[in-house]
Amino acid sequence: MKPLRPFTTHPASVGESYFGHLLTAARFGLRMIVGGLACLLHGLFPFLCVTTGSDRVRKLHAEMTARCERARASDTQRSVSEIANTSRIGA
Repeated sequence: MKPLRPFTTHPASVGESYFGHLLTAARFGLRMIVGGLACLLHGLFPFLCVTTGSDRVRKLHAEMTARCERARASDTQRSVSEIANTSRIGA
């Protein structure tokens, strides 16, 4: 196994470079932390951040789901293209 493969296999599977994936994951992580802090603040002061935590979770879920669907569609399109290219080469 190549030494960098564990760092590049998953990012490539979702159509990203290692650093692109790092930035995306960091952005999601920071947004989760902010949502978690809002939930803690709401726990202490129930009149603050009443819907912030749940709003954040819904937005993050929608964004992650959309990214997943785009990655799957891209992967499917690559597979179709590879099959088409293989068919042309073999013909």
